[in-house]
Amino acid sequence: QVQLVESGGGVVQPGGAHRLSCETSGFIVQLYAMAWYRQGPGKQRELVALITPGGLVNYSDSVKGRFTASRDDAKKPISLQMNDLSPEDPAVSSCYASFEGDSLSPFWGPGTQVTVSS
Repeated sequence: QVQLVESGGGVVQPGGAHRLSCETSGFIVQLYAMAWYRQGPGKQRELVALITPGGLVNYSDSVKGRFTASRDDAKKPISLQMNDLSPEDPAVSSCYASFEGDSLSPFWGPGTQVTVSS
């Protein structure tokens, strides 16, 4: 059974930092592109960072320079280090996995809430 489970959500002060992780099971994660998406209140879902199986990362302009996504397929496959959080960043952040060779993908995690508040 495929599972993606995010962890690390919480409340962060403006300007603060926070780290999210995603654990996976049920598929060969090394074959999959992994990504973080987020959806803020009243906003469309946004791709935050996409990590290729080879480890290349593309970021959205809204987080470039502040967020760092990484993957370690042997442990928790992907992490998202978020720095300098602003009131524009609160969202439900979700882990995503996709492989063109798997017709059942993409797969999504349930999401974890990040709130920015003083």
